[in-house]
Amino acid sequence: MVLALLLCGAVVLLVGGGGGLFAFGVGRRLIQRTGGTFDCNLRWAVSEQEAAEPTGTGWAYGVARYNGDRIEWFRVFSYAPRPKRFLVRGGIEVLERRLPQGEEELALLSDAVILACALHGVRVELAMSEDALTGFLAWLEAAPPGQRVNVA
Repeated sequence: MVLALLLCGAVVLLVGGGGGLFAFGVGRRLIQRTGGTFDCNLRWAVSEQEAAEPTGTGWAYGVARYNGDRIEWFRVFSYAPRPKRFLVRGGIEVLERRLPQGEEELALLSDAVILACALHGVRVELAMSEDALTGFLAWLEAAPPGQRVNVA
């Protein structure tokens, strides 16, 4: 009887309180299972004013995964099994590369480098480690012949 109550309590705790964190961990492992992933913060549809004077708001923590000619971006703190955003290689234009400024240093990972891009006319900022940035730029430059790729 005591064992049954302990098991029920553990299940309730797992599903109720700690279950959310467990589910996030399982989701991240499933995304990373196929390989070709990297930690990547994303800020979508950045205004010109925000680009000129970064405030540190609007960043979402995620994991990006290479999949052919596109990058699939998943929010880390989401139960959705599908990517939140897709970045198609042929539509990415690199605008600038910079280090976090002001409050961005607190909002992003410690070794982050920010890459500002235009994706079909929408300004997007990606924050990733220097190693991930090198891989991302190499992936952009490795486009098949005939694809227009603009890497600054």
